[in-house]
Amino acid sequence: MSATGIGARVPRKEDFRFITGKGNYTDDINRPGQAHAYFLRSPHAHANIRKIDTKKAASMPGVLAILTGDDIAKDKIGGLICGWMIHNKDGSPMKAGAHPALAQGKVRYVGDHVAVVVAETLEQARDAAEAIQVDYEKLAPVVDLASATKKGQPAIHDVAPDNQVFDWHLGDKAAVDAAFKKAKHVTRLDLANNRLVPNAMEPRAAIGDYDPGNEAFTLYTTSQNPHVARLVLSAFIGIAPEHKLRVIAPDVGGGFGSKIFIYAEETVCVWAAKKVGRPVKWVADRTEEFLCVAHGRDHLTHAEMAIGEDGKILGLRVKTRANLGAYLSTFASSVPTYLYAPLLSGQYDIPAIYAEVEAVYTNTAPVDAYRGAGRPEATFVIERMVEVAARELGEDPANFRRKNFIRKFPHQTPVIMCYDAGDYNASLAKALAMHDVKGFAKRKRDSAKRGMLRGIGYSAYIEACGIAPSAAVGSLGAGVGLWESAEVRVNPIGTVEILTGSHSHGQGHETTFAQLVSDRLGIPIDNVSIVHGDTDKVQMGMGTYGSRSGAVGMSAIARALDKIEAKAKKVASFVLEASEADIEFKDGKFSVKGTDKSIDFGSVALQAYIAHKFTGQQLEPGLKEGAFYDPTNFTFPSGVHICEVEIDPQTGVTSIEKWTAVDDFGNIINPMIVEGQVHGGIAQGVGQALLEGAIYDQNGQLLTASYMDYAMPRAADLPSFAIGTTLTPCPSNPLGIKGCGEAGAIAAPAAVMNAITDALGHENIAMPATPQAVWKAAQATLAKAAE
Repeated sequence: MSATGIGARVPRKEDFRFITGKGNYTDDINRPGQAHAYFLRSPHAHANIRKIDTKKAASMPGVLAILTGDDIAKDKIGGLICGWMIHNKDGSPMKAGAHPALAQGKVRYVGDHVAVVVAETLEQARDAAEAIQVDYEKLAPVVDLASATKKGQPAIHDVAPDNQVFDWHLGDKAAVDAAFKKAKHVTRLDLANNRLVPNAMEPRAAIGDYDPGNEAFTLYTTSQNPHVARLVLSAFIGIAPEHKLRVIAPDVGGGFGSKIFIYAEETVCVWAAKKVGRPVKWVADRTEEFLCVAHGRDHLTHAEMAIGEDGKILGLRVKTRANLGAYLSTFASSVPTYLYAPLLSGQYDIPAIYAEVEAVYTNTAPVDAYRGAGRPEATFVIERMVEVAARELGEDPANFRRKNFIRKFPHQTPVIMCYDAGDYNASLAKALAMHDVKGFAKRKRDSAKRGMLRGIGYSAYIEACGIAPSAAVGSLGAGVGLWESAEVRVNPIGTVEILTGSHSHGQGHETTFAQLVSDRLGIPIDNVSIVHGDTDKVQMGMGTYGSRSGAVGMSAIARALDKIEAKAKKVASFVLEASEADIEFKDGKFSVKGTDKSIDFGSVALQAYIAHKFTGQQLEPGLKEGAFYDPTNFTFPSGVHICEVEIDPQTGVTSIEKWTAVDDFGNIINPMIVEGQVHGGIAQGVGQALLEGAIYDQNGQLLTASYMDYAMPRAADLPSFAIGTTLTPCPSNPLGIKGCGEAGAIAAPAAVMNAITDALGHENIAMPATPQAVWKAAQATLAKAAE
């Protein structure tokens, strides 16, 4: 391993510009003649729009245009789409209501887009928006997930009179019913997976620009997948043909899934730029983000687990109700279905699984993928069930897991997935040793002497990453392929440019991708640059989400590097006057087998462009290659996290005293970056378990629309993490990578709640386990102890 190659702990190349304020984010970009957009948003969760009076507002200083749903409809601009078709149990398609970028006749959640004001300054646009008079006919809102489809509830979309989006299932119901008939013990549990608001450091932003000379649009936006944004805006919304629409996603300050989707604001900005003949810029304030960014999670689940005489799990039955909000966001329908139910087997050899998912509309913000996207929800179900089952059976939770682990690979689960490689017992054994589980009993006694409650919780998670292959997801309803592209451009002096369809918004691609190139070509890492986020520079790509950048994006680069090496060997054979079959390449040098004749990579690159040693008939000049990579399977990262908490029953404050994470990510490119990803993921998972929760009142008003009311995890809420890894390389891609970006967020909620319920001695608490909730639950614990 070289100092900058695969496996090296290379500091992130991109961090210098970020920590010195030299990043280039969307809000840093200002176009000549730029105007500003401000969106008038609905104050009501559910209402008909009788009339919008813009006369007074339009005459105010600086106002260039006020545009409404009628205007966008006249221009035949289509609505936002959901890109994953789900079918009901009876085979009928899901009920997708219209999602106009500006409301047309009706608003469906607080924050829905009613009109946009374009003005010389943001202040002028805001002032004018406040002068717009909207006559609303208020309708009863549907807010509660549990009762959204009850008879008598108002319909949010005409296409779904009962507010049901779909009623879907997966698995073999008859096999599960048979398993339960044979069960010695059945564990039952009702679970809530609380709604979350993504809080990327950088709020969403967009700048639309129109060039009348070329009839071409440019959209600068905070996107995780600019090529998909261009595709949707072109093919489905109808802004412009793809060759007349450029989408640029510059530096992006975090996404966590929430910037995958196509939003109303970016659609309106690029459309409005042509309407007013000026570039149009919009930057969300934090309240707008709380109200209108796609939220995450929000499930209610009843689960049952059948266990046999030998303590083996025989079957799992899961019924989930998923809140999709007022409209179907870009990938909303896939999250509680194919990104959720196929992972309900967890790390366990469960012969029969049957899952039912009912998705519903409510008058709340749309819900879509958020870090982990379906996998955290599935892990929470299976890991809470396994923990509770072990307690009910009087078994040690670690031993119960070990007894039920899958041991032979490949392993076909009863819910689609075929796990290709893993060693779950190795991760568990390492985690138990690192955490000093044997010393837990003493630590618990010591806590009790101080009047504290102490608990330990496990989470043995698995996830499916890469979100590929394309043919497989296409058969499940995906509207796009999920391959990735790469182009390797070697310059005449031997420096290398990598054009990738992946997008970096905190993952460290400029470092890890360059490490791969440095390792393969034997060149300094500083001689490699990574180009991404611009549809005019990178031909096509599918972006970054689902921990796919390494397994899919880097694999595309590896394939292109294979082609570069093959062609460079041909060039070297002409220069060294040897047979191509005798050329060897190692550590950046081409040599003739059995001789001392050699030439370095940079010299070969120069010869490829000079083209003096070969004719055009013998070899095409230049050194540039591309590749599209579509994997043969998902990747399956896994691991075991152990959380240990101490609870003060007098205040309800939960302190995380110890955290151990042992993960199997396959081959690791940069351990330092991987550890950072794990730390961040755990922090987000802890946030969900202890602090975060988006709360709407009965009128559909978001009560947690600022950091005053929505609690985020801070450094003081987290311990130092003990991080370890095990290794089973992934056989489904050329680099053996599995992915790491979502692991912590997937594992953490179950680990925390298992620890809290262990400390309390009962299961009667839900996320977020705030001090108030824990205090109430602890009173039952104290009362029982006093009996």
